Amino acid sequence: MEFIKITRENLSKEHICCAISNDKDVQVVSKKAWLEKRLDEGLVFLKGNVRGKCFIEYIPAEYAWAPVKADGFMYIDCLWVSGQFKGHGYSSLLLDECINDSKAKGKKGLVCLSSKKKTGFLSDPKYMRYKGFFLADEADPYFELLYLPFDPDCEKPRFKDAVKNPQLNGDAKGFTLYYTNQCPFTAKYVPLLEALAREKGAAFQAIHLDTREAAQNAPSPFTTFSLFYEGQFVTHEILSEKKFEKLLAERSAGASAV
Repeated sequence: MEFIKITRENLSKEHICCAISNDKDVQVVSKKAWLEKRLDEGLVFLKGNVRGKCFIEYIPAEYAWAPVKADGFMYIDCLWVSGQFKGHGYSSLLLDECINDSKAKGKKGLVCLSSKKKTGFLSDPKYMRYKGFFLADEADPYFELLYLPFDPDCEKPRFKDAVKNPQLNGDAKGFTLYYTNQCPFTAKYVPLLEALAREKGAAFQAIHLDTREAAQNAPSPFTTFSLFYEGQFVTHEILSEKKFEKLLAERSAGASAV
């Protein structure tokens, strides 16, 4: 398969894989605007020459929208191969391209956000360990920071202390959502969740992390989407309306039982 690297010159015409193909869709507009601003910071978006989910996105860790300490490493935002493109070795090819590029740029290694078991929106821990990644750090309730060192003597990356136990300070009431535009899906679903919360009369606050500094000081390892309830971490999964409605019902039932 031919791979295409996203540049300022081809960004407007290339399909970005994880969002729908209509370039006027809010998800596509949001993601491409976010990507364009990151290109000068060293972000690489490498995709198969197909209209589907077959790509890797990575950036120097100093510029990653993540609360990690990993100076000198390359941070993998997303490695996603799905559907008809699975089972052909494309994940390995994309990861190999990332490794070679990172070594050529003098990086210490790669780092990515994963979990104790496979879950959506995070790197598959079984696959990443198969590819040589090691555990660098952990954060509650299930986050793992994995790394692939090019120099075995280099210092391990780590999470910032503030996200080791994700929770909000103060008297947070109801739902609080932290999110970025790194994933196109948030542009669609965050407004839908806000509207549903208003309809159900649920307290809901959405905090848009719109700068790298804000994301690097977020209260959770996964800055793309982290939902809290009464100050306690609930999920990193980008919820559909149906899933959020179920969550609202569960919380409401729990409050009524108290």
